[in-house]
Amino acid sequence: MLPELSPEEIRRYSRHLLIPEVGMEGQRKLKAASVLLVGTGGLGSPAALYLAAAGVGHIGIVDYDVVDESNLQRQIIHGTERVGRLKVESARQRMLALNPLIQVDAFNEVFTAQNARQIAESYDILVDGTDNFPTRYLINDLCALTGRPYVYGSVYRFEGQASVFDARSGPCYRCLFPQPPAPGSVPACDEGGVFGVLPGIVGTIQAAETIKLILGMPESLVGRLLLVDGQEMRFQEIHLKKRPDCSLCGPHATIKDLVDYEQFCGVPYRDRKPAEENEHLITPVALAEKLRAGEALQLIDVRNRAACSAAPIDASRCVRSTVPPSPPAI
Repeated sequence: MLPELSPEEIRRYSRHLLIPEVGMEGQRKLKAASVLLVGTGGLGSPAALYLAAAGVGHIGIVDYDVVDESNLQRQIIHGTERVGRLKVESARQRMLALNPLIQVDAFNEVFTAQNARQIAESYDILVDGTDNFPTRYLINDLCALTGRPYVYGSVYRFEGQASVFDARSGPCYRCLFPQPPAPGSVPACDEGGVFGVLPGIVGTIQAAETIKLILGMPESLVGRLLLVDGQEMRFQEIHLKKRPDCSLCGPHATIKDLVDYEQFCGVPYRDRKPAEENEHLITPVALAEKLRAGEALQLIDVRNRAACSAAPIDASRCVRSTVPPSPPAI
């Protein structure tokens, strides 16, 4: 039984109610829907705002980070005054300011194989706002094993991707990428950069696909991978099929439960060990102290030329003469 709309909701969503494909029944479906958004960064920001604005009645947000000044170039759900605050609390406050008629649950923790089932239990659709491969495979596997759609997105520099993976009616993420790339082969945003508006484009596409799934609209990105080139502003589409040998959703699947995704991908969900506790890392402050003390150091800067120029380090030698070509945004 779908919930009724209050007079306030009818006024708020009046432009939706005028669309035949949405109407009163569709808006009631949105009110009854539950969506879990993993990540409240570049992709999660526009997705969260538009899902809240559309009237999705129950939204969960998962993140473990705090707002950093470098986030604000693209993570538009946060503001300057919220630097240093938990991202989930910052995002929740902004979503409820936009639409106080919805419920927003905040989970300030890393989404892992140990807690994923419990966190996601009461949500119908999972939306990917992450930036790492362990979490991406985890979301995909959880959705495939529990019969839910996975709304995927990723960005890198000027390139973006979006799709909907639903093993019940099409391929899963493992059908496209059976194995993760080698550790270190695909730089993160803090290494390669990202064009600030690109997450807005891809994240909004993810929100649109999520809303369409809730409404039961027949056309979606299931079985299609949308490629976005933000530099030339071109969109391409790749048609995807189920792999008969897929280890997760194929007829002879071998994956029956969630696995150790850090081991599978060869990288952690996040760097849990600060530099002060890692013998292979040094903080900028500690390095500056060593340089001031006159220690004989050979400092090699392996960042690309653009990064070296933007934030040069005295007494270092930059060994990259050009910006490397961008790898696929996976």
